[in-house]
Amino acid sequence: MTATDLILTHTHNHIGYLTLNRPQAFNALNIEMIRAMQQQLDAWQHDPDIYAICIRGNGEKAFCAGGDIRDMYHNHLKDPALNVTFFQEEYALDYTLHTYKKPVIVIAHQLVLGGGMGLLQGADFRVISEQTRLGMPEVAIGYFPDVGASYFLSRLPHQAGAYMGITGNTLNATDALTVGLADYCLPLSHLAHLQHELEQIHWEADAFETIQRLLLQQPSTQPDSELNPYWAAIEQHFQHNAITDIVASLQKESRPEHQNWAQQTLDTITSRSPIAMCMALALQQRGKHMTLKDCFDMELYMDSIWFERGDIMEGVRALSIDKDKKPVWNPATLEAVTPDKIQSFFTDFK
Repeated sequence: MTATDLILTHTHNHIGYLTLNRPQAFNALNIEMIRAMQQQLDAWQHDPDIYAICIRGNGEKAFCAGGDIRDMYHNHLKDPALNVTFFQEEYALDYTLHTYKKPVIVIAHQLVLGGGMGLLQGADFRVISEQTRLGMPEVAIGYFPDVGASYFLSRLPHQAGAYMGITGNTLNATDALTVGLADYCLPLSHLAHLQHELEQIHWEADAFETIQRLLLQQPSTQPDSELNPYWAAIEQHFQHNAITDIVASLQKESRPEHQNWAQQTLDTITSRSPIAMCMALALQQRGKHMTLKDCFDMELYMDSIWFERGDIMEGVRALSIDKDKKPVWNPATLEAVTPDKIQSFFTDFK
């Protein structure tokens, strides 16, 4: 498929629409899709007839499940510079959304992972449905949350960012609203009607206010929270500055109502890449005090060395290439990932 097949574009009633159209791959992003979106956003930025942007995803299962990890694996074997280019352009696209002068609506109707979160978090109006799940699952493949996650995860309440980054667990719609990763939750069955209303919208002088007024008039829905009983426990256990301390804290959980959750969380952590989890936490600790632009620069620097020094090639091999689901992490234990080892990754970052 060509870039024009993978990213569908059209305009209607002063709105420019970008539709991710790779449903068989859960709308996973490749370099052609990123370039097509960037080119169109640049054009619409300077088009006085376009008042707002709307980004959607085709297919019943996902808005966007992130970057194409199989592509990344084969690109690294072919030419490592290809992945650096991919991340550079992906982050530039995300930064464009964060700083766009016109209102950006993202309608994330289903699964949102990794690179999909980069698109969603850059929007002014983040619309999800009761069936949406959001997450940054990179540690499961030996990678770290990127696309600006060192900025947006580090600023979430309840230590939700540390929890998401270290475990790779997803949040349901209600929990995403609670921690501020989405703005509006509409019934999935209503999204087509929202589309119709956008096509009929009467524009006032301020496009941002016009869209906000429309969204506030829509019916809302929320599934039952999955994490509401555990937010206090998450905040308690994930406040520590080292993952070994987080693990020790979870192991000491003695409240009967939290013990099953704590054990499940420990089991998840045990399955993840130790060095990726430690890097995920280190990036958030640094990113909390950095600008968005500096966070993107830090993540891009880490990308440039991670394919050689991190666990991502082994993680993708086990999950998506050989599919044995038995990654051999290096180092194999959290205890072997010393603070000096993590610090060594940042030595040349300016």
